[in-house]
Amino acid sequence: MLKYYDVFVPGGFPHHTYNPRESLLLENQLMEVKENLCKLVTITGHTKSGKTVLTRKIISPSSSIWIDGGSIHDEDDFWSIIIDNLPIYQDTSVGTEQTDTSTLSAKGSAGANFLVVKGQGEFGGSLEQARSTTESKSKTISSRISALQGLRQNKIPLIIDDFHYLPKELQGSIVRALKPLVFEGIPVIVIAIPHRRYDAIKVEREMTGRIRPISIPAWTEEELYYIAKQGFSVLGIGIDEITMRKLAQEAVGSPHLMQEFCRHVAKSFESNEAKKIISDEDLNKIFLDVAETIGRPIFEKLARGPQQRTDRVKRGLKDGRTVDIYELELHGLAHLKPGLVTLEYEDLRAGIREAASGQIPQLHEVTRVLKHMATIAATDQSSTPVIDFEGTDKKLHITDPFFAFYLRWGNLSR
Repeated sequence: MLKYYDVFVPGGFPHHTYNPRESLLLENQLMEVKENLCKLVTITGHTKSGKTVLTRKIISPSSSIWIDGGSIHDEDDFWSIIIDNLPIYQDTSVGTEQTDTSTLSAKGSAGANFLVVKGQGEFGGSLEQARSTTESKSKTISSRISALQGLRQNKIPLIIDDFHYLPKELQGSIVRALKPLVFEGIPVIVIAIPHRRYDAIKVEREMTGRIRPISIPAWTEEELYYIAKQGFSVLGIGIDEITMRKLAQEAVGSPHLMQEFCRHVAKSFESNEAKKIISDEDLNKIFLDVAETIGRPIFEKLARGPQQRTDRVKRGLKDGRTVDIYELELHGLAHLKPGLVTLEYEDLRAGIREAASGQIPQLHEVTRVLKHMATIAATDQSSTPVIDFEGTDKKLHITDPFFAFYLRWGNLSR
């Protein structure tokens, strides 16, 4: 019998709860890459929105090369991974052989001890002596050239996941190198979060007209509800529709979060066979547990801010506690309970005003802190950047559903 962990698999491939989202024709769009499309396919969407699952559904990892952008430190790393996954070598050798032959011939008579031959009458004999020399030369081909040649010869699809992790200059170098393969119809797919962290056209202007963008929108509540309905049906667990729709409402448009919620619910039923219903108290506990598990670490990093020598000014919250400006701004965000949204400065200012018990910080103080937090988020290796801040337009982008969910349900005062 299937267990809850077989059906609900946050972070894995959902064999039993896969939703093709047929109305969006995402699978049909991606299938074109197999049809000599001759375009670089870019798949963009918020983190944990199903980009990788969709790609793996259409292009099997066993018949392609997958590269995780988060594991690439420099360009040589990138090409070396491709070489390791292809039957090719960087070292080639060429050998030449030269042979010199000399012949000795003579005549003898019967009884002569010549060439260890004895007999009657005349005979002739010859001895050939060969001497050969071998000369070998070898050269090492660059990893970039070797990888490109291997991809061209094997015509194997290349998928680069989390492409936004790579520095902009490295993104441009890789896209330029892969352009000839794209021209020849070899499937090349890059997966990235949206917004200004990655834009294939900005990375390489010459790719204009050779890009097939596929945008993965946030999931609707109905699409998320499908996951619960399908999964609980497979497990034979009777969950009422109202509860399943509550789970969908809190998932911030993320199938990963929906899988997390359903997994917790299914586990509670499996461990307590007498359980018949799930209460609001049960749901609240699940939401709190999930929030603390997935969102607390990055929240704490942002709340600490950058290292500095002097103590920061303490500011009061309406609950009586005192915090520094970094925590104050996070409490202001939490008051807004944002989803995957873009916030104007005035939105955040209103949230800070509701959270603070005293005077709120000035514009330049708020923007300075947001810049620092965006830098911390961008350099955090444990997750996709959770926020991004555009200083010119004073806009804050919430880019991670886990972080947005933590701001709704996490215990910020812990």
